[in-house]
Amino acid sequence: MNLWFGTVPVFLIAATGAILLLRRWRKPAFKILAALNIAVMAGSLALLAGALTAAPAAASGGVAPALAAAATDSPPGAGGSALIAAAIAVAGSSIGAAFAVAYTGSAALAAMSERPEIFGRAMVVVGLAEGIAIYGLIIAIILIGKA
Repeated sequence: MNLWFGTVPVFLIAATGAILLLRRWRKPAFKILAALNIAVMAGSLALLAGALTAAPAAASGGVAPALAAAATDSPPGAGGSALIAAAIAVAGSSIGAAFAVAYTGSAALAAMSERPEIFGRAMVVVGLAEGIAIYGLIIAIILIGKA
């Protein structure tokens, strides 16, 4: 069984508990849930820091000398840092593109409601806003290639 399927019941129990907590005690429940969120965030940041600063595991037995030399060439966690940077690049550019499309799309629809013949020009502006996400994807591909 996949590990992620095992987390579904835990998520459902936590969500049900949060809903019941919010229904019963409205104001104190927000403080309790905020404290739980801060504790989970601190734990995940400690886990991330431990994963990024950990040394590579030593293989037992007859490891080829070329593989052992290649494993020690880069600093520990360098590949993981590049992958995290790629994820941040994609997430940031996608969020930026979402805001850009929201504003330009609503303005384009408002302009097209008055003058329907400007559909092509309005869609070009919305397409340019989508280009922001593509730039982030290109940066992520470059970063993954360097990892």
